[in-house]
Amino acid sequence: MAPALAQGLARWLDRLARLCALMGGGLLMAILLVTCASVIGRNLLERSLVGDFEFTGLACGVAVALFMPWCQLRRGHILVDFFTARASAPTVAWLDRCGALLLAVCMLGLAWRVAVGGLNAYANFSTSMLLGLPHWWVYAGMAPALALTALIGLHQALWPQRLLCPPQAQAVSP
Repeated sequence: MAPALAQGLARWLDRLARLCALMGGGLLMAILLVTCASVIGRNLLERSLVGDFEFTGLACGVAVALFMPWCQLRRGHILVDFFTARASAPTVAWLDRCGALLLAVCMLGLAWRVAVGGLNAYANFSTSMLLGLPHWWVYAGMAPALALTALIGLHQALWPQRLLCPPQAQAVSP
C-alpha cells in the first residue's frame, strides 16, 4: 500500500476511534443520569425508574465495545513485558505486531459473532423484559466498534510506523 494511502487510512481510523469513544462517553453519561434519577426517585419520592437496571446492563455492554477502538489505537491494553524486558527492540516490535494481528483476528471473530447474534435477535423479536427494548440494538452498537478495533489492530500489525498514537509510557508506582 502506498504510504499516503496508509497514512490516510490511519487518519480515518483515528477519527472513527475518537467518535466511538465520544459515543461511549455519552452512553456512560446516560447511564449516570438514569442511575441518579432512579436513586433519587427511590429515596426521595419513593418511586424508581422502571427498567433502570436493565438499561444499565444493556448500555454498559455497548459502552465497553465503543471504547475498544480508542484503547487499541492508543495501545492501552494491559501489557506484560516481563518476558520481553531484555529483548532487543526489533524483537519487541515484531512481538507487538504479532499481538496486534492476534487481537485483530479475535476482534474480527467477535464482531462476526455479535453481528450473527444481532441478526438472530432481530429475527426472533428478542426484547428486554421490563422496557421491551429490542436486543438487536445492543448488538448493532457493538458489532461496528469491534470491527473497527479489528481494523485498527490489522493496521498496527501491517504498518506500525504509521500509527498516529504511539504507545504511552506508563510508570507503575509501588
